[in-house]
Amino acid sequence: MKIIILGANHVAVSLAENLASEANDITIVDTDADRLRELKDRIDVGTVVGQPSYPDILRMAGAEDADMLIAVTENDEVNLVACQIAHALFKTPKKICRLRSASYMANESLFSPGGIAADVVISPEQLVSLYIERLIDLPGSLQVLDFADGKAQLVAVKAYYGGPLVGQEIRFLRAHMPSVDTRVAAIFRRDRAIMPEGSTVIEADDEVFFIAAQGNITAVMGELRRLDKPYKRLIIAGGGNIGSRLAEAVEHRYQVKIIESSAERCMHLSERLNKAIVLNGVASDKKLLLAESIEDADVFLALTNDDEANIMSSMLAKRLGARKVMTLINNPAYVDLVQGGEIDIAISPQLASIGSLLTHVRRGDIVNVHSLRRGAAEALEAIAHGDVNSSKVVGKAIEDIDLPHGTTIGAIVRNDEVLIAHDDIVVQSGDHVILFLVDKKRIPEVERLFQVGLTFF
Repeated sequence: MKIIILGANHVAVSLAENLASEANDITIVDTDADRLRELKDRIDVGTVVGQPSYPDILRMAGAEDADMLIAVTENDEVNLVACQIAHALFKTPKKICRLRSASYMANESLFSPGGIAADVVISPEQLVSLYIERLIDLPGSLQVLDFADGKAQLVAVKAYYGGPLVGQEIRFLRAHMPSVDTRVAAIFRRDRAIMPEGSTVIEADDEVFFIAAQGNITAVMGELRRLDKPYKRLIIAGGGNIGSRLAEAVEHRYQVKIIESSAERCMHLSERLNKAIVLNGVASDKKLLLAESIEDADVFLALTNDDEANIMSSMLAKRLGARKVMTLINNPAYVDLVQGGEIDIAISPQLASIGSLLTHVRRGDIVNVHSLRRGAAEALEAIAHGDVNSSKVVGKAIEDIDLPHGTTIGAIVRNDEVLIAHDDIVVQSGDHVILFLVDKKRIPEVERLFQVGLTFF
């Protein structure tokens, strides 16, 4: 597939790395020549220096025969104009536009037929705030991912000493919970991925990914670690797009305080929020945190645009007694450095955006893509189509499907029923099949597996 990516920021580069490794023809467009030169030395991509929304620059990038344009520059207007030009001049089949302004996102009619020609619109702030909301709603989780409209969830937890299953083989999970069906999809041990088998022993400090029906998640978590008490009091540092979206979403269910350094922004927040308390100050001010009873806070969330400020305020909040600390980290290099110490969960906006972007890039009927363990593996949700003659999966038992090496099926969602994968389950047309891959180079093979043969038509 020939893909043009506009922008050379963290999101664009991570996306290019994912796609270039899958034998796609990638061209990156940006105004920063030095940045593009460095990328070309590191990744097998083409580069074009210039303003990404200019018609002549898009033509140089190969827009005349491109299959897809992905506009992810930091400027909303550049992204919108580039999509419109790609449609009007080059008839680019698929155009994906990243937007950060809530004002654009609030007007869906802008993107209706006859409006701005963006086929898919993605808001990183919206994705990240939803991601954080799920973490807050499920105390003790490190990652919570929805499949099939939330009917099934994939949850990552750290296994602790004293958990009923720690030190035992995975196959004993069914004996511990005979009425709950679940599957351990992946285990990360000392930064190494393990494809779990029945004989695999869960060790303390393992990062365990399991999948279950949404209603069974809490029961499974209790087998791997002590259950955390529900959160009540939240302190949010940063009243920008993510902080304000999150406060607005959770203020009716939790006690929320939001700290913002800009007095003008505080006025805006106080008008927009109904129950949350808005404080004008700096989140790294020890006196302010103590005055606001940081020691009673269940979660401190550092959500400003400054990584260093987020890290320092989070470490201070933890040392002053905050029960749990979640920190927004824009620089991917920082994420693994900080998580697991005084910072409980490091949140990468890039990963949330990339998962959503990849959903629209995958071939076959791939409706969900999530990165696990900050890109070390992937979870896909694919819809099975066709019949026994036209499909490689429909009508076959799971044990008979020729899955690529390092790929497992975790669950099948059929109508409203979540079927945890067992060897004898037969895939039917219309099933949502949830798969896990530890080797992303195998993704094209999975895509081909779910593509329907010509006989179906």
